[in-house]
Order: sequence, then structure tokens, then C-alpha cells
Amino acid sequence: MYPNPDTIAAAAPLIAPYLRKTPMLEVEAKALGLPCAVSFKLEHTQRTGTFKVRGAFFNMLTRDVPETGVVAASGGNHGAAVAYAATTLGHHSRVFVPALIAKEEKLKRMRHFGAEVVMTEGSVGACMEEYAAYADATGALSVHPYDTIPTLTGQGTIAYEIEKQMTLMDQGGVDTIIVSTGGGGLIGGVAAWAQDRIKVVSVETEGTNTLERSLREGPDIDVGASGVAASSLGGPRLGVDSYAVIKDYVNDAVIVPDSAVFEAASRLWEATRLIGEPGSAVALAALTSGAYIPEKQERICVVLCGGNEVPDWFLE
Repeated sequence: MYPNPDTIAAAAPLIAPYLRKTPMLEVEAKALGLPCAVSFKLEHTQRTGTFKVRGAFFNMLTRDVPETGVVAASGGNHGAAVAYAATTLGHHSRVFVPALIAKEEKLKRMRHFGAEVVMTEGSVGACMEEYAAYADATGALSVHPYDTIPTLTGQGTIAYEIEKQMTLMDQGGVDTIIVSTGGGGLIGGVAAWAQDRIKVVSVETEGTNTLERSLREGPDIDVGASGVAASSLGGPRLGVDSYAVIKDYVNDAVIVPDSAVFEAASRLWEATRLIGEPGSAVALAALTSGAYIPEKQERICVVLCGGNEVPDWFLE
């Protein structure tokens, strides 16, 4: 059974000592050219620059870690989080990275936090197979980026925080959380917290439409990631547990072109002087492109999920 509000609320204080409580920023409608104000969860200011540390720490704090350490597969953000959590807790980490979507900025982050990085050839799916084979052969703790209950539980703590923070703000609560989707770990955790109380909107690019295709065709797919957000949203398929909770509780699956991601990042910079990576801008692009049209008084939170990219990427 996937996580629920009780298990997520219990996880939050366990991992809190290892996290930053990232702030919220409310931006007026006019500044973004939108029909309503938007609150941003600034998770790109998290330790390692993404939400991924939540699931990484919850995995390692609730599961036995052998002497061989931990192993992960990642385009960068999950690998950096696993490396940081492992180093913090005194474990060795190895991260398998598909060369096809690897970016130097994210490779540097993983190595900086202590990971042994192994580059793989072929598809993202092939990389996942190599990482799983290493875990089987060595007994290293496999920390999957999206397909385990501990990962979903840890990621769900971001929605727990959002609801608490927006309740204390002038809005008095949250109606809708808009989330960029890759393999489904973040949106699965958010949906497990929100259930039927808060609307959850998934946003993907045309080149990373794993969730949207899964809902149309079923979960047994293999998406070849491409485009501006491939390194952060390039999951080949949804996790089994992610798919189960997404099918039950995600309300909308929105697709945007890469051009809308560049435009969203530019608007974010002009309105706030904030920069996130392409995966962060994807969520905002649902609003700035008109792919998701909110009600005038809808209390919206957009999750800026990561910031591991060169600062001027959207000016290209």
C-alpha cells in the first residue's frame, strides 16, 4: 500500500534535522501575467538543490545500510541527494548515470557530495538495469529514484510542508499543487498526502511525457527522454507504487513544449529574480502557456523542484 497522510506526517520530523525548511514566496498575478497570484515552494534552495534529499534520507534512516553502501541510478538530482545523504550518514555511494542525458553541472554536484559516478551507455532503461544488477551482485542498498514506498513517503513531506505554510500565509490554505513529473516520485508523494483534499496537477514536456502516456496506455511503456528537461524529468516509466497513487489521486496531466519552458523560466526571472533548472520551469509553464487555466481565486502552489543547472540556461 502506498503512503498516506499519517505515514508522511510521521516521516517529516525524522528527516527534518537533515533538511532545510524551504520557504514559500507569493507572487502577485500581474507580475507573472496570470489571472491569479501564485505561491512558489522554493525547493530548489534545498540542500543539494532539489527535493530529492527527502526521499534519500528517509530511505537510509529507515532501512539497513550494509558495508557496501548505497547505490542509485540518476540523471543527476537523485544521485546528488543520495550522495549527500550517504556521506552525511557515513556510507559509501555509487551512482549510475546514463551518458545520453548527463550534464556536466549535475555530474559535478554528485561528485562534490561524495558519489562514485559510473557512466553508462544506451538508454535510461539500460542504466536502470545496470544499477539494479550492481545492487543484486553486491548487496548495496538500492535507493530507487521513485519506485519505493520510502522514497514516496519522503517526497510527500514537501506537500505536508506546503499545506502547513500556506495555511499560515494570507491564503489560508492551498487548493492546487502543480508539480513537474519525471518517474513519479515527487508527484506520487504529493498525491499521497493530498488525496481528495487538494488538487494535484502533473506537468511534463513533450519529450518527457511518461505520466501522460502511462494514463493513456498503461504503465508498461518505455519513454525515450528528450528535450530541455530530459536530465531531470527523463524517467522511462512510472514506478509501480507511483503509478498506483497517481492513478487514484492526480487530477490533471498537462503537456507543454520546450519553448514554453524557456518562456516560463524567463517570466520567473523577470518577476522574482529566481532561477531554477528546466524541471522547475516546467511546472510554471503549465500556467504561463495556458495549458492549465486556474480559477480567479484558486490558491495555487507551484513547486520549484530543483536548481541544478547553469544560471543562464534559459537565455540560450
